[in-house]
Amino acid sequence: MPDPFEQPLPDPEPETEAGGTFTLALTLRWSSPGVEHSDCQVLQGINLQRDKLPPELEAGLRDQPHGTRVTHRWEHAEPLPRYREDDVLDIPDSAFNRHLRRRIIEPRAGRFYPRGFIAGVRGLLRENRTPFRVGSVGEDTLTVDLNHPMAGRDIELQARALDIRHSRRSGTATHDLVELAAHNGPGMQARWRGQPTDFWSDAPFRREDPAPDTRFYEKPRFVQHLDRAALAGIRRLYGALVPPESTVLDLMSSWVSHLDEVAAPTRVAGLGLNAEELDANPVLTERLIHDLNAEPRLPWDDVSFDAVVCTVSVEYLVHPVEVFSEARRVLRPGGRFVVTFSDRWFPPKAIALWEELHPFERMGLVVEYFLAAGGFGGITTWSLQGLPRPPDDKYADRLTLSDPVFAVWGHREN
Repeated sequence: MPDPFEQPLPDPEPETEAGGTFTLALTLRWSSPGVEHSDCQVLQGINLQRDKLPPELEAGLRDQPHGTRVTHRWEHAEPLPRYREDDVLDIPDSAFNRHLRRRIIEPRAGRFYPRGFIAGVRGLLRENRTPFRVGSVGEDTLTVDLNHPMAGRDIELQARALDIRHSRRSGTATHDLVELAAHNGPGMQARWRGQPTDFWSDAPFRREDPAPDTRFYEKPRFVQHLDRAALAGIRRLYGALVPPESTVLDLMSSWVSHLDEVAAPTRVAGLGLNAEELDANPVLTERLIHDLNAEPRLPWDDVSFDAVVCTVSVEYLVHPVEVFSEARRVLRPGGRFVVTFSDRWFPPKAIALWEELHPFERMGLVVEYFLAAGGFGGITTWSLQGLPRPPDDKYADRLTLSDPVFAVWGHREN
């Protein structure tokens, strides 16, 4: 099977861009208890004469052809910030400003918040948006962790030289490329010191529109929810994770299944809410209208499928643990359940918690779904950010980068 961490990236082109710059894909690979993680950030307009890269990687890339991959492993997150125990503080519960936003926000164990919520602690200002983590919540005190989410972790860093056209970064400033790759989320999907994150308080599954989903999806929507580059990443990921000649269940399906690169599937069952959309899906061999929020149980026998996929829809589930348990039930031993999502959704139908979380925390939420359902092994999170948005995309004049892609998967253990 192809390596899923390599497949979603575009193939390199043979020449560099004008000015001697190129595009670099930096992939952080690391682990937390029971979960493997891989976070890829694509950085455009890189110049090794100007931008800083660890010497272990730079030496392997310099004067090499595009497509070259260099990998190095560090202990304790070198070259990222070291973990500092004195950055883990016990503070009075009253130091957390619950009224900083328009509504009252309670601190929850394992969750991230802007540092402005604890303005005054160590001289932090109200305007500070750098994330910090609430480690634990006591009766009168909070344990807060100001460390970088990746601090102290063993990491493997792979650099791959690409040449993607339409680079938009310019200028002469020096950038620390590893900091750019790790600054906006990696590490936030892992538990704090192995303790479950409290995603369950504050009515997390309430929705702006609580009416039956069959009413909302009564009319078909023949639209793509992500741009072409993001969708290509999802297709390649499914192609890498779903074996050839598999039987596949496409949960919360629509008019496109994104299974184009799965080799010769023998059966693809689509479960969705709009008959016209399902009828237009050419990959499906069987179609079923079924509302998982009204009835989480799947109408298939045990061990019916080799793989289950759910594409840009997990944010709508109000009974996610039950649905994940059902996905495990219908999988054959060793079969994968793959969940992919991005940062776009229908707000009236998304659960309230989803909109409150940092994108990388959402991966942590989906990990908790897998763990709460039980019976899954090989749990993995994966992210891809920074690809250029196709120039003919309808949002290209407003958004320079492709929609990010996030994925979590696991296999049925027995």
